[in-house]
Order: sequence, then C-alpha cells, then structure tokens
Amino acid sequence: MSTFCKRALDFTVAVVMLVLLSPLLVVIAVAIRIAMGSPVFFRQIRPGQQARPFTLVKFRTMMGDGWQVDSSSDAARLTRLGNFLRRFSLDELPQLWNVLAGDMSLVGPRPLLTEYLQYYTPEQARRHEVKPGITGWAQVNGRNTVSWERKFALDVWYVDHWSFWLDVRILVLTFWKVLTREGISQQGHATAEKFGTPGR
Repeated sequence: MSTFCKRALDFTVAVVMLVLLSPLLVVIAVAIRIAMGSPVFFRQIRPGQQARPFTLVKFRTMMGDGWQVDSSSDAARLTRLGNFLRRFSLDELPQLWNVLAGDMSLVGPRPLLTEYLQYYTPEQARRHEVKPGITGWAQVNGRNTVSWERKFALDVWYVDHWSFWLDVRILVLTFWKVLTREGISQQGHATAEKFGTPGR
C-alpha cells in the first residue's frame, strides 16, 4: 500500500504540475532555443532504482554538447540563462516526464553519474534501493554545500525512514529552499565537486 501511495502521489502531482506549468515550459524551451540553439534538452544516462540505467531529461543550461562532467569547466560553459534556470531549479522541471514514466519519483536520492557507481561503499550503494527523485532528504539538508559522504548518509537515512508524510515534508521544504535559493552550488563549482576526485 505504501508503494501504491507513493506512486499515486508521484503521478498525480506530476500530471498537475505539467498541465499548470506547460506555458512556462514552452517559454523556457523557446528561450533556450534562441539563446543557445539546439538541443533544448539535456539528456544523460543515469542509474535508477537497483542501479538500472534510464535517460534523465533536464533543460539545457550550458554551451557545448552538455555531456562533459568536468565540474571545473562547468562554470565557464554555464550561460546567463542557464544560471537563472539553475538558481530557481527550473532546469529540473522536465524530470516530471521521468516521474510519469516511472523512472523517477518526486522524492528520493538524486540520480548521479553512472561513473560514480564504482566509488560507492556497500552502504552508500543502498541509495539505489529506491527510485531516484527530483528532490530528496539530502537536497533539503544542504544540497551541494555538504560533503559527498554526508549527502550519501542522508540518502540512506531516507531509504530506511521513508514514509508518505516524509515525502510531503520534503516537498514542502523543497519549495522553501527553491524560493531562498539555498545550497545550489558548492564554492568554486557550478554545482558540486565531482565525486571520486582527490580531496573529496
């Protein structure tokens, strides 16, 4: 029943948001097309539940092909429009389609790069026991300003303590975090330092 409730919440909220936000989605898509050209969307393979790969979709925010993962160059490739979209997490909105498809949930550990899988400890890898989310417990408790170890610990805590009302709480907190723009980027990076690099 709990899994059914989570999926029902995901599907209902995703449908309502896509309908209500459709004019905004069109405006953003047109703005990206004018400012950066094609493609409008950023697509990348990410590990989902049980580390099964799926294609994550976001609005494009950088110049170039969008597949590079060198965070040291991200700031240079991030456009003005892209920076605005990230400040208000608008680049994440296309992931509502991932939620409808069942690859993601509204709430869960963020889907990270496939190359990170080799660096996880067995405990950290437990973050893949549930579907990845657009937002999560780590996102409302520091997001990109906390260490990777802390972030993964928060993800595993969510896996062990999930409830319908915890998801509702995280969604409410996410709305507040977006308004206050807390934790969007780590100092010296467009988002966060790459996991598995020296000094992490």
